Amino acid sequence: MSNTSKRRSEHQAILAAIRGRQQAKQRRFNILVYGGFGLVLAAIITAVALAVTGSIQERNAAAEAAKKPIDGIQTFAGLSRNHVQNAAAYPQEPGVGGDHSPGWTNCGVYTDPVNEQRAVHSLEHGAVWITYNPGLPAAEITRLTTLAKNKPYVLLSPDKDQSAPVTATAWGTQLAVQDAGDSRIPAFIGAYAQSPKAPEPGAPCTGGTNG
Repeated sequence: MSNTSKRRSEHQAILAAIRGRQQAKQRRFNILVYGGFGLVLAAIITAVALAVTGSIQERNAAAEAAKKPIDGIQTFAGLSRNHVQNAAAYPQEPGVGGDHSPGWTNCGVYTDPVNEQRAVHSLEHGAVWITYNPGLPAAEITRLTTLAKNKPYVLLSPDKDQSAPVTATAWGTQLAVQDAGDSRIPAFIGAYAQSPKAPEPGAPCTGGTNG
């Protein structure tokens, strides 16, 4: 072999070795990048799956709880349903039904007391009204707020006149409990929000008055 051919062969071998090292380095980089991305993606998918599963399990548990009798519930029959302009008085606190305002209170979370006669109209539409004594600890109010938030037929507000720390009310039905963590509250919401026991289930709880 001539010297020229030998040098060309050696040069080609050197280039091949360099390309080989570069390709191996690129493969390692790809493994690190795409492997890391795959791990992150797998972690995200796992987290989402766990969250969805947990949410489904929570809804299923609430649905099962709603089917069972709820201890401590009081029921009231023979309630009138007239729309009146004057303030109506109720024997319960808050009212569970009876004559009420022509307008209703929009469902949602309120930090100030709402109009009782309008809230009773909301009950007629199938709303659940959760009220709490204003002296309830802030952590418990936050817990009730989280429970009521984003539920289209739940109304939450303070009520300085009620004796119980927390009260759950639907049309003709009421439950008094001692703390916001009582498992009967979500069960009550599941059982009575949009319940066919309400006079007008499906009527709106929006488009009325805030408060």
